[in-house]
Amino acid sequence: MSMRRHSGRGAGGGFGDRCSARCVRQGRCRVSAGSQSWSGRLGFTLAATGSAVGIGSIWKFPYEVGANGGGAFLLFYFIGLVLVVVPLMLAELALGRLGRADAAGSLAAVARASGVSPRWAWAGGLGVLTGFLILSFYSVIGGWTIGYAVETAMVGLPGVEPQAVRGRFEAFLASPLELAGWHALFMGATALIVARGVASGIEAASMVLMPLLLALMLLLAGYAIVEGDLAATLAFLFRIDPGHLNAATALDALGLGFFSIGVGLGLMITYAAYAGEGISLRQVASSSVIADTLISFLAGFAVFPIVFAHGLDPASGPGLVFVTLPLAFARMPLGTVAAVAFFVLLFVAALASSISSLELVQAWLARRTGWSRSSAALLAGGACWLAGLATVFSFNLWSGWRPLGMVAGFEQASFFDLLDWITSNLMLPAGGCALALFAGWAASWERIVHALQLGPRGAALLRLTLRWLAPLGIAAAALTPWLGAR
Repeated sequence: MSMRRHSGRGAGGGFGDRCSARCVRQGRCRVSAGSQSWSGRLGFTLAATGSAVGIGSIWKFPYEVGANGGGAFLLFYFIGLVLVVVPLMLAELALGRLGRADAAGSLAAVARASGVSPRWAWAGGLGVLTGFLILSFYSVIGGWTIGYAVETAMVGLPGVEPQAVRGRFEAFLASPLELAGWHALFMGATALIVARGVASGIEAASMVLMPLLLALMLLLAGYAIVEGDLAATLAFLFRIDPGHLNAATALDALGLGFFSIGVGLGLMITYAAYAGEGISLRQVASSSVIADTLISFLAGFAVFPIVFAHGLDPASGPGLVFVTLPLAFARMPLGTVAAVAFFVLLFVAALASSISSLELVQAWLARRTGWSRSSAALLAGGACWLAGLATVFSFNLWSGWRPLGMVAGFEQASFFDLLDWITSNLMLPAGGCALALFAGWAASWERIVHALQLGPRGAALLRLTLRWLAPLGIAAAALTPWLGAR
């Protein structure tokens, strides 16, 4: 459906059924409330959960929990969810419902309705740019999952020798043409889903992808528990180490929660713009956060029993996924089948997450240009693919290039390493702080409370959190590496 059509009354008042070009550029219009809406709370919740669940949920969450004190880390993690992550998600959802536009357009509309400067839209624009950059390299990694699933299904695993397993991975990375092709396939699938619309594309895909992800996760967890070392996994994930009851662990846990759920980009602002008034935003927020956390724990039981059973290193990152686990699968019954299922699982998780990032960019582009959804989605996807070639080349043609080789701490950082670091450690925290401050200080608080249907106590607690706890917590987690606390 064309994004040129607009209807209803936004946070700043009614704008009629069709906006002028100037109105579109200035963000004074809403997304269409017609077919561009969720069919119900279930579809919205599954899409929001898919946005949070990604490749990182498969390896990073369980590894960070186990490597940082187990139960002690979990305690801080859940405190961070309650005090920072969930409040910020609620703020994004409220701003999306009130603004009825993309991240930047919603902030501009709510700002006008609140009597403050519409220049607050820069926070939403920062989220769009951050999402675009993250998607550009995330799609490359998503392409790896397709390539490995296909190669494993066709030729099997490389064997039980570590050199052979690592050699396959290195040979895979050494081909820019092959990586660009899988990157294109992954981005193409993402763009086609987004181009189909909210209900027919994103929601329909989420209705398939999330149950499929859960089924694959349960099958792999059952397989890993039977064939692997469950006792070692339980000890790794849930042991209580009093030595980790400190500020450094708390900040690590807060950072993991903030980054794993994906708040701060404005993804939920865009998604909430499509939510009907009958959908409870609080229920969507709580359901999606709980589902993402449970899936992350389940991933631990699908991965680490296998790793520990074979005495392998549970180190996080691509090495665990593309080197360590294939080595373990090769030593197990039905290992090839399990490996293929695992890489399909990674692809499903990556695709479900990438859809929301592209929708974030597509919605902004469609509003700014007046183009149809399909045109904006395909152009945004194409631009992400082109930008992602820089990440592709970081593993082969540019593998020896160190852009900041003369800067202390970045001597060995490739272009991909820098892009990942800048988006995760600078842009994402800055966007999260800005959204919290806007919702807590600048936006009309009565409208926020009404959108979330909060009582007096809940409203007071949320406002306190958004004004003080969330910004300070995000800033502390982001600044800790600079201060050398970790």
